Amino acid sequence: MPAPANRSFRDNLALLFRARFPVIYIESFEETRVLAEIDSVARDASVMRTVRPMYTWSATRGFVEPNGATHAGTTDPKQAVDWMLQQEGAGVFVMLDLHSHLGDDRRPADPALIRALRDAAGNFHVGSSARVLVIVAPTLRIPSELEKDITLIDFPLPDEREIRAVLDDMISANTSSNGRIRVEVDSVGRERLAKAALGLTLNEATNAFARAMVDDGVLSNDDVHVIMEEKKQTVRKAGLLEFVDVDLDLDDVGGLQNLKRWLSKRNNSWLAEAAEYGIPAPKGVLMTGIPGCGKSLTAKAVAAAWELPLLRLDIGKVFAGLVGSSEQNMRSAIRTAEAAAPCILWLDEIEKGFSGLSGDGDSGTSSRVFGSFLTWMQEKTTPVFVIATANKVDRLPPEFLRKGRFDEIFFVDLPTRLERRDIWSLHLSKRLQRSKAANLDISESLLDTLADVTEGYAGAEIEQAVVAALFDAFADRRQLKDDDLVRSIRNMVPLSVTQAEEIAAVRSWAATRAVAATAADDRSSYRSTAPAAPTPPSPGAAPAAHAAESLSRGGRLVDF
Repeated sequence: MPAPANRSFRDNLALLFRARFPVIYIESFEETRVLAEIDSVARDASVMRTVRPMYTWSATRGFVEPNGATHAGTTDPKQAVDWMLQQEGAGVFVMLDLHSHLGDDRRPADPALIRALRDAAGNFHVGSSARVLVIVAPTLRIPSELEKDITLIDFPLPDEREIRAVLDDMISANTSSNGRIRVEVDSVGRERLAKAALGLTLNEATNAFARAMVDDGVLSNDDVHVIMEEKKQTVRKAGLLEFVDVDLDLDDVGGLQNLKRWLSKRNNSWLAEAAEYGIPAPKGVLMTGIPGCGKSLTAKAVAAAWELPLLRLDIGKVFAGLVGSSEQNMRSAIRTAEAAAPCILWLDEIEKGFSGLSGDGDSGTSSRVFGSFLTWMQEKTTPVFVIATANKVDRLPPEFLRKGRFDEIFFVDLPTRLERRDIWSLHLSKRLQRSKAANLDISESLLDTLADVTEGYAGAEIEQAVVAALFDAFADRRQLKDDDLVRSIRNMVPLSVTQAEEIAAVRSWAATRAVAATAADDRSSYRSTAPAAPTPPSPGAAPAAHAAESLSRGGRLVDF
């Protein structure tokens, strides 16, 4: 059974001690912190009616008394439990390595040890002395025979105050010893470093700060990325989330000025300065729209701009594995994301994971997983900013779209002329700066021409047009020419032609349900007429011009 919720670890532990709960299980890698807390509570006369000494057991030393004395013959867990039962006085008996003897999927636990632990639970519960067994382990491993005898209690990772204290102590120690590390971090920088280290153990945070100091001999505000490297290790070990490396910024996303302004205003909203304004941490944003128009690219760019880790959740991994493990996988993924907070949790093409949740074919597993995720999104208080992308938003359950799940829903449409011009400039500059075909003059007139002939093209299609043109130049071992770009455009049939009906449908849905990601000024450059059936492209002409003009754009005109 779990311990009472909405209390601190210390309050929970004191309550269970006073209530004479016989066996408590604490899952944590931080033995030193856990032991310090247990000992502090056990000896605190202000919260304990009976002050209790703490005895610690390990597989290497057996039971060790508070004064450091050891007891021979107690390294075997069964013998250790027998010795514990013989102690008549009050005490807290902490066993550190017991989980490795409690069995797993490959081997069962020793029946004699299970019996001894059950005897201890019964004895401690009704005995005259205040005694309790506390199992501290890095993994949760409870045999079914002991499920009703053991109470679980969560031990949280260090909070910002504890991590900030470690950072301040390291800076002070360096200053007082005239260390060679130059400290160039201000108060806001210290807050950002401490927040970046949330989700790490104290040892991991200490190592991360030490690495940042010795990396270049300077501790500065920019060393947040060093802390992110340590977080990356933590996320990868968990397995369900992917830590995505990003090397771009919001300026690398062409167009979408309305969406970019909205996101920029929410940067640093997890800092104490924002809390002083009464601002809660933003929940997240849902981006829907036409494929290839920058939704996934924006998710990556936000993480870089905000200097936060980007964690990608693959819903397929949640449903993989043994029967009955999907719910646990989702809880583990959420717990990992919260441990890495502040961070960005990215769910790409979410409709593929959460569409068709009837529950008929999987005994309701999908519905339960989806329900737990929705509840977390609604109730979460940790700064985990959720970015979800969807190409076919109509496949999502309606409860996923209601207010309170996301702060806003944005519709990403085909780029306008001004946006296409920016996209061409970005991709040509990026590709040609490291290309042997770099003599092309990216002039204003060239960008205007390319923007005009690619009406109805998605950003991804423009990028592929640049790549195709470079292939043509490479095949002849010559420099890139304007004609190469125009020819690659004319040889491509864009989505605005091949999926005209689908685009019209999603625009119709977004017209009243989502905010346009494109700024109003940019949208004014887009020519639209009454909806009509698109015509096939004619040879030698830009294939999407008529189709793009025939489709009215979607998304409410809101200017951020």
